[in-house]
Amino acid sequence: MNERETSKFISLILRHKPEVIGITLDEHGWANVDELIKGINKTHPLDMDILERIVAEDEKQRYSFNEDKTLIRANQGHSIPVDVELEEVEPPEILYHGTGEKYVKYIDEQGLIPKSRLYVHLSKNEETARKVGCRHGKPVIYIVKSAEMFRDHEKFYRSVNGVWLTKHVPAHYLSRMQKR
Repeated sequence: MNERETSKFISLILRHKPEVIGITLDEHGWANVDELIKGINKTHPLDMDILERIVAEDEKQRYSFNEDKTLIRANQGHSIPVDVELEEVEPPEILYHGTGEKYVKYIDEQGLIPKSRLYVHLSKNEETARKVGCRHGKPVIYIVKSAEMFRDHEKFYRSVNGVWLTKHVPAHYLSRMQKR
């Protein structure tokens, strides 16, 4: 097993299925590091050095330790109900959402919904949104009128890794970016 596979497994555990390795998360999504390492080790090699490297080198900055590194959590992307203690923040004028072409009809009708996650994930730049969209097939980028949404009393949060989050983006706040 390589560290990338181990990181993906940690993501599964901390975002969606802690019970797979017999651990629980607290109400804020924190897991005990020793219990996580012990549980992950059943199928993937993991020690504190590897875990620290995964957290430090993860390009999406998916994870955070508490100050003394006894607890760890995923920064966002949960499908299980946790409160990762996000503060409401005023967003920039526009944000972006990348998706696959196969979802366009539904998004144009329904807007953006979190589906199995707690929040809709938005990007601060087109490049990041395009990378996300490519994971879903031929990419389509939506421009989100985030400042207008905020003025209309919609809440926005920014995760510690810079991902913008909101509960729903109604279709009238969206426009598709023109292909270049």
